[in-house]
Amino acid sequence: MLGFNNTREWVYPQSIQGRFTTLRRLTFAGLHVLLFVTPWLTVRGHPLVLIDIPTRRLYLFGSIYTAADTIFLVLLLLFLAFSLFFFTAVFGRLWCGYACPQTVFLESWIRPLELWIEGDRTTRKRRDGKGFSFDLAWRKAAKWTAFLAVAFLLAMAMVSLFTGARALWTGQAGPTAYAFVAILTGVWYLDFTWFREQFCNYLCPYARFQSALTDAETLLVSYDEDRGEPRGGGKAAAQDGRCIACSKCVVVCPQGIDIRDGFQLECIQCAKCIDACTTVMEPLGHETLVRYSSIAVDEGRRLRMWRPRTIVYGGLLTALTAASVVLLLGRVPFEANVNRAPGSLFTVDADGFVRNTYLLRIINKDANQGPVEYEVSLDGLDGADLLTDVVTLDSNQTRTLPLVVRIPADQVDRRSIPIQVRIETEGGELILPTTFTTGARVGASGRE
Repeated sequence: MLGFNNTREWVYPQSIQGRFTTLRRLTFAGLHVLLFVTPWLTVRGHPLVLIDIPTRRLYLFGSIYTAADTIFLVLLLLFLAFSLFFFTAVFGRLWCGYACPQTVFLESWIRPLELWIEGDRTTRKRRDGKGFSFDLAWRKAAKWTAFLAVAFLLAMAMVSLFTGARALWTGQAGPTAYAFVAILTGVWYLDFTWFREQFCNYLCPYARFQSALTDAETLLVSYDEDRGEPRGGGKAAAQDGRCIACSKCVVVCPQGIDIRDGFQLECIQCAKCIDACTTVMEPLGHETLVRYSSIAVDEGRRLRMWRPRTIVYGGLLTALTAASVVLLLGRVPFEANVNRAPGSLFTVDADGFVRNTYLLRIINKDANQGPVEYEVSLDGLDGADLLTDVVTLDSNQTRTLPLVVRIPADQVDRRSIPIQVRIETEGGELILPTTFTTGARVGASGRE
């Protein structure tokens, strides 16, 4: 299972430097900042990013989203889905090679550790091929121990997005959080020690449906067969700019494929083969034989970025973005609801007033401000008295308070009157519809 008995064909990718490798490292750094830095940042004492499932709240860059903001979650998921469709249609498996956590962590942590502990590709292959030895055993043990530490670190970082970094790392999170840490640690450790490229090849669903999202004009990492063939290993091939059969594009591939065999589902578009071929062909005075291209370009046609499928995906992305902006601009930084107090529909007081009692609940969802005062008023019931406390809430504070509405009995002649409770702040207002109940035959007219 661990590579001693040839139960599987292990991939030993060689390290490479180049333009696309540098670009990938920049995207890797962005994901690391999101994962390891943002859980520690706060805004006025609240997390910058936190998915608080037990309280059903999302803290995001100074705003607090609750279950009432589910529409934003739906729009976000739709945006991510159609973004994946759009960029796959244009650039192929760009996500896999540049932003997938599987790729990011393998390239940022696991392969550098292997290089440091076990040596380069040739050394690792030679040592593994000799079978068991003390040198092999201690290096494997050290490597697997390091992998376990990395898996634990990644699991802690991921779970901290849901529990808060400080609570998790100081042992103050609940047992459920640490159970998920243990599960994720095991999953990542199994991936690092065994699955690796097999996850991409056999388990990842994206690899399966990407073929339905690409077409003849999708940019893919491909081999220039017209220039590269026939291959040769001598001076003539080098002078002509043909493939010199160095196989460097093969030895750097983390998936263990040969890009010269054409498009393959296993290819994750990491562009390592482009950097590898560039390092060989440029000193010879030729352009790389492996590049981003498309079937259309190879056939002599003009590359069209905007075509029916990209227009549809782009239009949907634009519409989703516009809808999100409109909703965000109209979003009030608080949530409120009003419900009738349990146990009583209405009461006729001794002074002849009909009284209804409600419970008003207000949540301050703005993490960027200090205490906020809320003004409560009533619409739809002329001459009514509104009795409630002054409402002032700190950031992320929730308060439930009684709301009493009274009106002289001789001014009402209906059993139920629609009313509106208006809550106003500097950040906006909410209008909450409800009803004022009077009962049968209340009022001077004696009508129902």
